[in-house]
Amino acid sequence: MPLTPEVLTANGEVVAWLGSLDVSFAPDEEPWFTIDGVESPRQIGSDGSGGAFVLLPAQNVLYVSSEGRAGVIAESFEAFIRLVVARPYWLDILKFSAGGDLQEMRRAADALEATLDDEDDINEAREEIRESLDLPDADDPVGALYEAVAASDAIVRATDGSPFTTLFNRFSIDNNPMLREAAA
Repeated sequence: MPLTPEVLTANGEVVAWLGSLDVSFAPDEEPWFTIDGVESPRQIGSDGSGGAFVLLPAQNVLYVSSEGRAGVIAESFEAFIRLVVARPYWLDILKFSAGGDLQEMRRAADALEATLDDEDDINEAREEIRESLDLPDADDPVGALYEAVAASDAIVRATDGSPFTTLFNRFSIDNNPMLREAAA
């Protein structure tokens, strides 16, 4: 059976473990954005920074940040969960992508993994989620994230009609002393 939001939310233990990776499955009541060509966006969850996860009609997952950035982050709901489990700091990978450079994203992923504060807790959450859902490891989560964001053609707009920008940010880990040191 494919992994869907309904299958996942029926498993309270997995939902709790995903909460420890900063993903909540309690959507906002009122949408604060629109998506061109999508009449009623299906928000399936949110993160701690106020961003929203939306399941699009094509079944890919769109992320809408509270800072005016948006893009498809996974080709399916299951790929989204695999991404969050493998790289819970996926949004930081995009922040330090140097404008969408895959090699920079890989460097950022390695540096971010090396600096995890609660590595034992995160690894426990990863293992519990994978076991509970019989979820295979993501083959190349950074590559899949890059491909999804690079191919994203969803146009998200704020309530005033202004379009959101790409999730790729201009920073690299070289802009952050802690991450630069971790990558050395």
